[in-house]
Amino acid sequence: MTRVAVLGTGKMGGAIARRLKTGGFEVSVWDRQKSKAQALDVGRVAASPGDAVRGAEVAISSVTGPQAVRDIYFGPAGVFEAAAGKTLVEMSTAGPAVAQELVGAASQKGARLIQAPVMGSVPAVGSGTLVILASAERIDDLESARPVLARLGEVHYAGAIGSAPALKLVANSMLAIVSAAAAELLVAGTRQGLDPALVFRVLARVVPGLEVRKAGFLENVHRPAMFAVRDLLKDLDLGLALYQPPVPFTFLARQLFAAVAARTPDLDISAIVNEYAKENDR
Repeated sequence: MTRVAVLGTGKMGGAIARRLKTGGFEVSVWDRQKSKAQALDVGRVAASPGDAVRGAEVAISSVTGPQAVRDIYFGPAGVFEAAAGKTLVEMSTAGPAVAQELVGAASQKGARLIQAPVMGSVPAVGSGTLVILASAERIDDLESARPVLARLGEVHYAGAIGSAPALKLVANSMLAIVSAAAAELLVAGTRQGLDPALVFRVLARVVPGLEVRKAGFLENVHRPAMFAVRDLLKDLDLGLALYQPPVPFTFLARQLFAAVAARTPDLDISAIVNEYAKENDR
């Protein structure tokens, strides 16, 4: 039985821990808020990231942003204090810059580092249908983690370290652009007297991924958030720092979501529809 440590038990980390537990893996968990880790009831609750990794063969980290990644890997009692011989799977959306810091330290500690950001949210974790974008120094490094990752979804090798995080930012930038465009056209069509449900059906035929946010766009239901506005805004900022200009659509999407985040940061990104509805109600 493979022993897996899950570091970070938020929505995604918690769902990953539950999915692995039901798949027969021996799971330990750690979170800054110990009560969150305890509430999962999936296995041993570790005292620190290093403590969690020490008893595992594979460690998965899923936290918010590059600084949180640095904290759990390099901080006191961090991952690298117990990383020798381990496979470290970094699944956070933190951008490619932090990757070079991690890969150098992992090599010095005798650990294998895999970057594995995902496409999909909590429902995809539960059904094992995530799209996992994986980077590693060598493709063979994936093999030690493949049985664990296969429980969560499809694994796609994106190339050398840094490639998968960059590709994930491209994907999330596209999600932002498409979501903003859908909100704009839904409101515009409705103002012309069209049935909102019909407008949305047509938009979802063009972009099938919109369907998962139907309740948000049509019924103003933005909780629980599959992907919070504040998190998408963070990813857009990481992307804009990475891309070579010009990227006007991404820049505009960032401005639109920043306006939503200023008022309702914790709502799902479908709340972008309220920005257009607000403009049209003036």
